[in-house]
Amino acid sequence: MIYKTAVLAEHERGVLLRDQTVIDLVGPGRHRWLDLRNRLRLEIFDTDRVVMDSNWANRIMRQHADLAGDDFILVRPDAGQLALIMLDGAPYAVVTHGMSRAFWTVMHDISVEMIELAEADRLDPRLADRWAIAAGHAITKTTVGTREAGLLYVDGELREQLAPGRHAFWAADRAVRMEVVDLRETALDVVAQEVLTKDRVTIRLNLTAFTRVTDPMVRATRLSDADGHVYKLIQFAAREAVAGRTLDVLLRDRVEIDREITDHVRERLAETGMAVSDLRIKDVILPGDMREMLNKVVEAEKAAEANLIRRREETAATRSLLNTARLMDDHPGLMRLKELEALERLTEKVGRIDVHQTSEGAGLPALLDTLMGRSTAENA
Repeated sequence: MIYKTAVLAEHERGVLLRDQTVIDLVGPGRHRWLDLRNRLRLEIFDTDRVVMDSNWANRIMRQHADLAGDDFILVRPDAGQLALIMLDGAPYAVVTHGMSRAFWTVMHDISVEMIELAEADRLDPRLADRWAIAAGHAITKTTVGTREAGLLYVDGELREQLAPGRHAFWAADRAVRMEVVDLRETALDVVAQEVLTKDRVTIRLNLTAFTRVTDPMVRATRLSDADGHVYKLIQFAAREAVAGRTLDVLLRDRVEIDREITDHVRERLAETGMAVSDLRIKDVILPGDMREMLNKVVEAEKAAEANLIRRREETAATRSLLNTARLMDDHPGLMRLKELEALERLTEKVGRIDVHQTSEGAGLPALLDTLMGRSTAENA
């Protein structure tokens, strides 16, 4: 007689086969089988490895479900379900629809929680942190800042707007994407725009617009490229405003043109979830020859203004001198005061004055009369 024997440890289990057909699930201990035709074979598994070959599990569960007992469990989620596998109370694995996984329950405590995605697609961010490693791409997380808004897309459909904070969603068996939108004001530069004025002068414009998102949901549904859309609107508005004006008018009415362009862009953005708080022409760049001509014109204008101001000042000075002379004629004492002021200014520049008495008795009075241009006869 031919016998086959096997000894299994506490952590081992064996699948007994006859002609590749499962006939028994063998536990620990010493085993002996009669095998006259050498048709028996024993596959031994280490249950400390937790994960069991799912092909064997499928064969046992389908053909010999009574053999499984409490040695292992087979997890096969249905459509719209997600299975969370806990190993000794800690997250271990996530099984999604379309997958089939088996776990040994001999040496470890294995628990399974089934999640209905249609009813519980959102999960607590702290729970998402615990399951992040085990779940992999089955969990999608994001953080929305204070001055931001989040947009949730499920299978390409815009589902909802997310408030500031942490958010996490199950992404198994569907495509989940979250977009974070900045609600703060941003500067958009529109540079080197070549435009032909009404008098056929080609100029280049640099403009700056300050934009912000007012309604993220509307912007996402109306605009595919918000910045590009605003950029094009500013281009068209600037061309329309400049093409109807001559160069002189353009340079003179910059404020009015800024207001016209801003109103045009605001009107086009009224129902797009975008707004422009301010829009202005930053630079007007002229061709080289035109710039030289304008510089000459400005130089001539400034020279004329300077000449006019100089003539006005000379006229005012002459008028003041004439008024002073008339006052001196009418008031001799005022003339005497002016003489004394002139003498005082003169003596400030003289370090020393020596006055000598002459034989005729002329002294300081005579010297003063001489300095002031008065004759002796006049003094008499």
